[in-house]
Amino acid sequence: MSLPLHRGLRHLALRVTDLPTSRRFYEELLGMKVVWEPDADNVYFSSGHDNLALHQIPQNELSAYRPPQGQLLDHVGVILDNPQTVDRMFTEISPKIARLGGTIVKQPKQHRDGSYSFYFSDPDGNVIQALYEPTISKLRWETGT
Repeated sequence: MSLPLHRGLRHLALRVTDLPTSRRFYEELLGMKVVWEPDADNVYFSSGHDNLALHQIPQNELSAYRPPQGQLLDHVGVILDNPQTVDRMFTEISPKIARLGGTIVKQPKQHRDGSYSFYFSDPDGNVIQALYEPTISKLRWETGT
């Protein structure tokens, strides 16, 4: 099998109901840095390895917006170095998360495959897994082109 032509799933775009609230959430909890803000309805972040775009649902669509009973996207994940980092992140964000519009969905837990994680949601209910995964967490990313 040959290697994939892509370099990973490193871009995610989310539609949000309140851009300032979501922006604050991703900046304060995940340390995302703004790399481009083309207008008041869009902001693009980077972690240094990944890119996250937040797009405000237009006002003329917002009143008709009805979040699905169950989202098709189960969750997205952020990779952490080790189980201790998962616990440290959980301890650090737990007191802040409700103030920023999110919730803790699941407490830290060891999984059958050796991974370790907890889940939390953003202000729009998108679930994020803070994950130590034995194979992926060992990878080191290049910092250049």
